[in-house]
Formats: sequence, C-alpha cells, structure tokens
Amino acid sequence: MATFKGTYYYSLDPKGRIMIPAPLREVFFTKYNNSKLYITNAPFDKCLHAYPVGEWDLLEEKLRAAPKSDEAVQFFMRRVIAAAVECELDKQGRIMIPYELRENAISSSEIVIAGLVDRLEIWDKARWKETIDPARVDRKILEPRLASFGI
Repeated sequence: MATFKGTYYYSLDPKGRIMIPAPLREVFFTKYNNSKLYITNAPFDKCLHAYPVGEWDLLEEKLRAAPKSDEAVQFFMRRVIAAAVECELDKQGRIMIPYELRENAISSSEIVIAGLVDRLEIWDKARWKETIDPARVDRKILEPRLASFGI
C-alpha cells in the first residue's frame, strides 16, 4: 500500500509555492485518487501538516465524535481546523502555502517535506534539523514507549 515516506529538501519560491516531490505526488494519485489536500498548522510543533482529502475527512469524523467542551479538543479545533486551507497540486506538482501559514511555521526559503505515512509535514530546514536531533530526546523514556507500540 502506498504511503507517504521520505525526507525531501526544497526551496519555497517567491510566490510561496513548494514543489511536492514526485514520490509523494504519486501517493496522492494512486492511493487517494485526488490532487487536493488540506494544509494547516501542526498542533504542537512550528511546522505545517498537509493531509490528503481522505485523511482529512477521517480526522474530521474523529473530531465530530470528540467532546467539544474538552480543552484539548478546543485547542486542536482552534489551532488546526480553523487554520486549514484546501489546496490543489498544480500541473507542475506545486502547492501554494498561504501567507498566514508560512508566517507561522517557515522562517526561511529552505524547507523540508517529510512523509509521515498518512500526511506530510513541512518544516523550516533549520527547525527540522533541531527537531530530529537525537540529543534533544530522552532515549530512556522514548525507547520503552516505542517498544510498547511494537516499534
């Protein structure tokens, strides 16, 4: 089954567009049969999430069932759902990242696009390098948690 995976280094063009790498574009068309996606803020990181329409629909279903009075749900709705913008891949395989989302997450023209199975993350390159640095996490805490998931 096709999933999003891999790390790709690109540049944001002066109009705020990024190229979606060919292997990731292929997933949009083979698995989701669609070139539309939703771009939004990540809930806790200074990056963007890009969801294919099918995955976005699943996320909305979960939120419809969640208690709207819960503080975590309210935060997620305000930070992620309220910021979401529907985009479509153009003929060159690019998407336009709206200014408000760029302003929140991307501080330079050098970006990283990371495939994370069911969505993409779009990072400022410098912030990405900090985020994936193993020295920033406590291995003694994370290893057992990953093992509990069978990873």
